[in-house]
Amino acid sequence: MHDKPRILRTTTVARTRLFQVETVDLRFGNGAEVRYERLRNTTPGAVLIVPVRDDGQVLLIREYAVGTERYELGLPKGRIEPDEDPLTTAGRELMEEVGCGARSLEPLATLTVAPGYFGHLTHLVLARDLYPARRPGDEPEPIEVVPWPLARLDALLQRDDFTEARSIAALFLARERLHPPHFEEETPHP
Repeated sequence: MHDKPRILRTTTVARTRLFQVETVDLRFGNGAEVRYERLRNTTPGAVLIVPVRDDGQVLLIREYAVGTERYELGLPKGRIEPDEDPLTTAGRELMEEVGCGARSLEPLATLTVAPGYFGHLTHLVLARDLYPARRPGDEPEPIEVVPWPLARLDALLQRDDFTEARSIAALFLARERLHPPHFEEETPHP
């Protein structure tokens, strides 16, 4: 196990509404000095919600993704506001993007996307016991809600418009939580 490198200097290179770009000068335990670049989040992170109906359908959304310059299927998500915790944000975003509330919101995991240069945290939340509840959001156009059977996750993974790694990980984690694998105990042989 190595000792954590010492930060010698951090410099902000650029800042936007959501991010800042920094250079970080480090000294490693062996004396090597290196300059890294990182993207820092200026918000407390984000949530990504797995809304599951009683019939086993997951409510996906289709919205424009400027990074890929196309419409993508994924899970509802949003930025955590400074006065919110992840579960409060999940409840709000679910109402804004899907038009549902949830009587049950439970944390699944917290993920990073690219920890080598991006410290952003995404809190995955499982939402169950859904009910109709609409709240206005900040989306520039209406979001299409697409029900998808969680049992058909393999078919979803084959689609060209379902590529977001966080959504893929969240669906696998939700499936494990909802339907844990059964391992039969081995019976000792005489």
